[in-house]
Amino acid sequence: MPQPTGGHKRLIITHIALGSNATSSSGSPEFTLREVRQAISSDSVKVLAESRLFRSPAFPAGSGPDYVNAAMTLATSLSAEALLAHLHQVEADFGRERKARWAARTLDLDLLDYGGVIAPDRATFQHWVNLPLERQMKEAPEQLILPHPRIQDRAFVLIPLADIAPDWVHPVSGQSLDSLLAALPEAEKGAVCAL
Repeated sequence: MPQPTGGHKRLIITHIALGSNATSSSGSPEFTLREVRQAISSDSVKVLAESRLFRSPAFPAGSGPDYVNAAMTLATSLSAEALLAHLHQVEADFGRERKARWAARTLDLDLLDYGGVIAPDRATFQHWVNLPLERQMKEAPEQLILPHPRIQDRAFVLIPLADIAPDWVHPVSGQSLDSLLAALPEAEKGAVCAL
């Protein structure tokens, strides 16, 4: 786990999405998500808030068993890249293997927002936001895109995030979390159920 060097570094407030739909060394997806807090916490990462657990259908439809989803708010002194590397290490510790895009996962940790930063730039962010679904299923960015380009499309991300950060505003669109949720189909929101 990378640690900051030299004097005190400013803490950045970040939001992450958590998901699991396969058994890990901790047990069921519910048990896995309940144990993640301790695994994420370090000298450089503090968990400030955790959402309730929610059940949602796998995305895309029919791609596997239902997911258990949640969200967390973190304070970190790590760079966005170092935080993502830390999250990937936590996934690996819970048995995550990256063999196929959108396959069943013991643990999926997505960095949604890092202090409102837009990275690497607006044009690259927009490219990934506008990528058609058939290309999303085959292509993944080779660099960190912030905010996560799919936040606004996914009820299983927005509903847990609303549990802990109801005042969150999308750094690019300026839309509130409430307005992002209102834009999603009712059936999609209704499929996300608190456990």
